Amino acid sequence: MEYEAVIGLETHVQLKTKSKMWCGCANAFGAPANTNVCPVCLGMPGVLPVANAEALRLTVLTGFLLNCEIPRFAKFDRKNYFYPDSAKNYQVTQYDKPSTREGFLDFEFNGGISRVRITRAHLEEDVGKNNHFDRHSGVDFNRAGVPLLEIVSEPDLFSADQAHAYLNALTELLVRGGISDCDMEKGMVRCDVNVSVRPKGTTTLGAKIEIKNMNSFSGVRRALDYEIPRQIEAVKKGEKLRQETRRWDDLAGITETMRSKEDAHDYRYLPDPDLLPFTPSEDWIASIRAVVPELPLARKQRLIRDFNLPPGDAEVLKANDELGNFFEKAADGFRNPKAIANWVINGLSAQLAATGTTLADLRFPPGHLRELVELVESGKISTRIAQEVFTDLFTTGEAPAAIVERKGLAQVSDTGAIEKICDEVIAANPGPAADFRAGKVAALNFLKGQVMKLSKGKANPAVAGETLERKLQG
Repeated sequence: MEYEAVIGLETHVQLKTKSKMWCGCANAFGAPANTNVCPVCLGMPGVLPVANAEALRLTVLTGFLLNCEIPRFAKFDRKNYFYPDSAKNYQVTQYDKPSTREGFLDFEFNGGISRVRITRAHLEEDVGKNNHFDRHSGVDFNRAGVPLLEIVSEPDLFSADQAHAYLNALTELLVRGGISDCDMEKGMVRCDVNVSVRPKGTTTLGAKIEIKNMNSFSGVRRALDYEIPRQIEAVKKGEKLRQETRRWDDLAGITETMRSKEDAHDYRYLPDPDLLPFTPSEDWIASIRAVVPELPLARKQRLIRDFNLPPGDAEVLKANDELGNFFEKAADGFRNPKAIANWVINGLSAQLAATGTTLADLRFPPGHLRELVELVESGKISTRIAQEVFTDLFTTGEAPAAIVERKGLAQVSDTGAIEKICDEVIAANPGPAADFRAGKVAALNFLKGQVMKLSKGKANPAVAGETLERKLQG
């Protein structure tokens, strides 16, 4: 019997706010332990939390990015559990009335489009961080109270590679929307994996195994590559899998049992008595809907459709929002946007990387790059000369036509001048000339290169080729 995996993901994303969820303490990474804390963070008796308005806004914006329904009533609940990193012995989260629900995310996978349904994206607070040393342990509460979104997917994923593609698409979406920087090294994205196996062709889910301790998306893929065969092998042996939580040991490359999986009733959820329900107004929701950016996949599809770009070029421009914006401004209405894309992706990106600068540092507008391409396509300068002009343009910001005029770089198309150079090249290279006459067509390219060298790149390549061929065949 053949088996398949069924995977759902719970992704915890740190929101891009200046302060924490319930107080004015800084939402900042890298501060000395227990310095960004206050009585609210530490769960002191008698304190009253106040919700972060920006966190509420980013939650609803995420809902729109994920095609979710935005309920007009949401509430906060206390999830009760005892652990050293939870100063309050409960976590404020959303249980049965979340701020967003029932959405989906489309993403590219294996040459097609996959869709994962989003159960909910609910708002909650982070807890502290346990630090373990040689002889003792400590808790840093700087992270306690930082606003998180828990994005829960339906079990719509069926392989480790597909789960990896989903996570990359999700974080790309969140970064594009300004929801989070999604820096995994700073703990801004954490992921729990729920996976089960079942006979292919059936619809009943098997026992759900949760895997924790995911430090990277590649770790998620490696954990699934281990766990899926482990479960299939166990089922084939007749073992009965039970719902449990396992941890991923990245060094050993295995999952290990941590505990039996808790159910919702184990956490004794109850509405938080210190926090009012969240009842957003229609006008407020409409103001957020109005600023929803274009989704990455939609942009890639539009670049292919409207600018006739190949998928590879569209992918590069989709992945870099600023570079994509620069391209669109330069190519708007231009007859050959592919040529501009080549300069943006290869020339401009290379210069930015080589000089350690960003698009914000550019000294020239998008229109100058368009002007450079127009000079090439009109035959006024060669591609080789265009490289020289572009270097000058990048450094000075001067218009390409002005650079060409100032440096005398205009392409020579005068047949008389080119004929004279061709005669000199043929006389100086009798061997290649004889090779061409003997039928070696490639020799013409060498001779044409010599013409371009002698003319310092100014000769029109097409005219030079035609002239050489005519003289050699005459």
